[in-house]
Amino acid sequence: MKKLGSVALAAAIGLGGSLFQPVAAEAATTLPSLVAYVRGGDVYVSKGATEKRLTTGGGHARPRWSPNGQQLAYLKNGRLWTMKADGTAQRRLTTRPAAGPSWSPDGRWIAFASLSCSGGPGVYRIAAGAAAAKPEVLFPRDCRTEPMPAEPTAITKATGSLNERLRTDDAVAWSPDGTRVAFRGGDCESVYDSCLTIGTVAGGDEKTVAAYGGGSLQNSGFAVVPSWRADGAKLSWTAYQEGETPAESKPVHVIEYDTATGAKRTVGSAMDRELAYIDSARAVITSQTNGGSWVTLLGLATGARTPIRTGSQPSVQPLPR
Repeated sequence: MKKLGSVALAAAIGLGGSLFQPVAAEAATTLPSLVAYVRGGDVYVSKGATEKRLTTGGGHARPRWSPNGQQLAYLKNGRLWTMKADGTAQRRLTTRPAAGPSWSPDGRWIAFASLSCSGGPGVYRIAAGAAAAKPEVLFPRDCRTEPMPAEPTAITKATGSLNERLRTDDAVAWSPDGTRVAFRGGDCESVYDSCLTIGTVAGGDEKTVAAYGGGSLQNSGFAVVPSWRADGAKLSWTAYQEGETPAESKPVHVIEYDTATGAKRTVGSAMDRELAYIDSARAVITSQTNGGSWVTLLGLATGARTPIRTGSQPSVQPLPR
C-alpha cells in the first residue's frame, strides 16, 4: 500500500471512515453494551468480537442511542432519522437539514442543530415518537418567538482536512438531568471566533465553557462534539488549538470539563476525538490507530487503550437501570 503523508492521511480518514474498509480485526475486549459507530458512511453496532451493519448505501452519520437503548437517532443525507436498535423501522423526522442529534433523558424529544433565525447554528427539539412533528426552537432564546428560517434547498457538506470538517460539526448533547444542552456556538460568537456553550432549556440562558479567538484571546481553534457523563458531573468535547507559540498549540484532542468546578483536563492522546462515556472510569473514543480511524476503549484514569473496531463517531448504548 502506498504510504500517505499526514495531510493526505487526515483527508482520507475524515469523520466517517477508515482507510481499511469494511472488515475490522477481531477485538479482544468485550464491552458491557453495544457501541454504535460509522464506517464508510453506514452505521454499525458491536460489543467487540462481532459487529452488525444496520444501514446500507452510505450518507449516514452521528448515531445516538435513546435513553432506553432501544432506538438510535442518526443523520441520513443531512436529515434526522430514527431506527430500532436492530436497524428496522427507519423513519425520517425532519426535512430540515440537521446535525448531531441527542435524546432528552425521558426519550420524548430529540435535540439537533440547524440554521437559526439569527443566521448561525441554532438548537431545535422535535418529538421523537409523533408523526409529522414540527421542530421547536431551543437556542438562541431570542429565536423562540421568531418564525423559523426557510429550509435550505441543498445541504453544504463539509470538505477538506479532518480539522476543517470537525471545525463546523454542530453535534449537540442533552444533559442527563434534562435541564441543559451543550452545543457549538451561541451568544458567545458575538465575542469569540469559536466557542462552546451550555444552554439552559427552561430559560434559554447560556454559559460559555470554551472559547477561541476574539476578546482577549490570542489563539484560534474549536470545541465541538460535546458528550455528558451519565451523572452530569463531567462534560467532554473534541478540541483543537493554535496558540501564539508552538508550545501553546495542540492538535485535535479531547477535553474533559468538571461541571461543578470548571476545571479542565486533557484525556487520551493526540488525535483522539468524539469521546462517549461508558461509566466514570471508561469511555470509547475515535482514535487514529494503525493508519485509520478506530473506535477505541479508553481508561480515563489510566490512559489504557484498546482498539475495538474500525470506524468513528461512537455512541454507547445505555445499560438497563
